[in-house]
Amino acid sequence: MITFSEAQIMAWLSPLLWPFLRVLAVFTAAPIFSSRAFPVRARILLALLVALSAQATLPPMPVIDLNGPAVLGVVIQQVGIGLAIGFTVRVVFAAFELAGEVVGFQMGLNFAAFFDPSLNGQVSAVARFFGYMASLLFVVLNGHLLVLMAVTRSFEVFPVTQNFLEALRLMQLYTLGTELFASALWIALPMLALLLFTNLALGIISRVAPQMNVFAIGFPVTLAVGLIGLAATLPMLDQPFQSLLERSIEIFMGR
Repeated sequence: MITFSEAQIMAWLSPLLWPFLRVLAVFTAAPIFSSRAFPVRARILLALLVALSAQATLPPMPVIDLNGPAVLGVVIQQVGIGLAIGFTVRVVFAAFELAGEVVGFQMGLNFAAFFDPSLNGQVSAVARFFGYMASLLFVVLNGHLLVLMAVTRSFEVFPVTQNFLEALRLMQLYTLGTELFASALWIALPMLALLLFTNLALGIISRVAPQMNVFAIGFPVTLAVGLIGLAATLPMLDQPFQSLLERSIEIFMGR
């Protein structure tokens, strides 16, 4: 009768178990992968497939007893690093949505808000539009492949250990907060300059021709100029999105 010891079973499962937990955590937090339209069973199967396909490129995994006290720290580290990778990708999407909020406020379209079930909150139409554009760019520019490559490379930068706090210190995720606001303002800067010039022109017209009701024509003019500006600046969104995504992923690739 063929028998297997627990050490042998863990030696076979360890190369697959820890990458599976980390990839599944990424799919739980990253945009598009964590969408409600993505079934949970499909998410689990895809994480298992990715962990199985990446075995050739992963470093050797430590064999840890599932009944020992060290397994809890290892599980927390894998889940934490996976959630951190998904969070950094979410920051890129949040920068675009924040840029949409700023542009929508300048256009006067912030009142056109609706409830977004994916975010569980009120989102303006322009911010949601920028979010959809970010999702489209994420797929078109192979952002999903970049995220999967970051997960596999993260095992070299953050190997499987029990110390998640040390890995969190090396990530320095708090620096992404500054880049979130700075990048959002840079993305919205062309539209802000265009709308500022439009408001300045309307102000000059109101001084030159006081009998003209600027409040009656100001909103249609601002809205039309904003829509024209959106159409003109949309082809230029790929470069900031790609640079932001690469900057966020570099944390986990050891660059």
